[in-house]
Amino acid sequence: MKDSVALAFEEREYTLPELEALAGGLAATLRARGARRGDRIALMSSNRPEFVIAVRAVWRIGAAVVLLSPAWKRTEVEHALEITRPAHAVGDHPVLADLMPMLSLDDPIVPARGVYSAPGPGTDAVLVFSSGTTGLPKAVRHTHASLAAAVEQWREALRFTVRDRIQVLTPPSHILGLLNILLALRTGAWMRLHRRFDLERMLRHIEKDRITVEMAVAPIAMALAAHDDLESYDLSSLRYIMWGATPVTASIAETVTLRTGVGWLPAYGTSELPVIACNPIDRSRLDSVGRPVPGVRVRVVSPESGQVLGTDEVGEIQARSAALMAGYLPDSATASATSDGWYRTGDIGTVDAGGWLRLTDRLKEMIKVRGFQVAPAEVETVLHAHPAVADCAVFGIPDSADGESIVAAVTVSAPIDPGELVAFVGARLASYKRPRHVVFVPEIPRLPSGKVLRRVLKERHGRTSDE
Repeated sequence: MKDSVALAFEEREYTLPELEALAGGLAATLRARGARRGDRIALMSSNRPEFVIAVRAVWRIGAAVVLLSPAWKRTEVEHALEITRPAHAVGDHPVLADLMPMLSLDDPIVPARGVYSAPGPGTDAVLVFSSGTTGLPKAVRHTHASLAAAVEQWREALRFTVRDRIQVLTPPSHILGLLNILLALRTGAWMRLHRRFDLERMLRHIEKDRITVEMAVAPIAMALAAHDDLESYDLSSLRYIMWGATPVTASIAETVTLRTGVGWLPAYGTSELPVIACNPIDRSRLDSVGRPVPGVRVRVVSPESGQVLGTDEVGEIQARSAALMAGYLPDSATASATSDGWYRTGDIGTVDAGGWLRLTDRLKEMIKVRGFQVAPAEVETVLHAHPAVADCAVFGIPDSADGESIVAAVTVSAPIDPGELVAFVGARLASYKRPRHVVFVPEIPRLPSGKVLRRVLKERHGRTSDE
């Protein structure tokens, strides 16, 4: 019996045995270069089948993979390498190749068998990155056990089966992209990986490949709603479109459904706990991120007193699950993220009598742009390095397309064009961390301790970017 296709990329198709053989070949090459069980191996790659092969290869030798975003600049990669200390590197990115010896994914991979060192469930499988309030990205450690639990929870929440067909357009170095790749592989479903996001290509392949489950964030939803020729595509194969990373914009979601007949499935998760809540397939609604998925417990806690709150009371959302991360690197950041085994999400919301979870605000000062977390202090550090900047503070404002957009409030010591400051940040940090707006202010409001009063800045300059 012929093996079924597991992964499609452009005109190339791979069966699962082919992927495993290639992973075996890459694992053999890594071993020949000295990689061993228990090592950490950095992976910085564009969206391509070799990304999937590399992850499988690292696991085959019992090592952990450190996922670096290909959007990062040199300083961001340097920091990630400093806190994770990988022994080896593999990828296709010149920044990583310039910082440490890198096995290139552009080199041919010779298939091989027999290279396998079964990792224990409690050993680290992957390290992904999530920024903290200090402004420096933290590495989120997931074990094979926690990652397997997350994949199973995602499979059950989506009612995903071997008959489903999915395409991955989000970066696989991000937790959602990785989760969807592992979901398809472990379920035995058909998957298409795209080199980059392109709306026309996404729609064309839904029609051509008969995709059943589509993933979207706010910019994709906005683009769908605004598409002049959306009705010309046959999207009837879709069971639903999952909306994640940013709050649902009901008017946008309803417009797409009206034009296509396809409904939405809001869901909620984080890098630290990938699957927290999801709408039931048969009772999905747009005003909630859903109910906690099986295996996840959620509670609401007063940020001030730490007291567990009741139904419909507003507080910080906390969750616990077998899918919870093992901790952060640096280790010192872990204690503040958990409380008696409960993960502190930093999100403010409520849970009603029916178990429906609503998010209303965020306790932390993080800015979430297109599903990526941006730490204000990280952007501020870059701005402070500009000779014309005397002081600055960064905060987020609502944005219907991106979830939030970044505003930089700046006091200057010399005249400077706002565009120059945006470009200054863009040359040093990933593009999603660039300020969308720069406002010049006479002073930055601070407490006597020096803490920036971002709330005051938001009140003065916090109109949404849509206005």
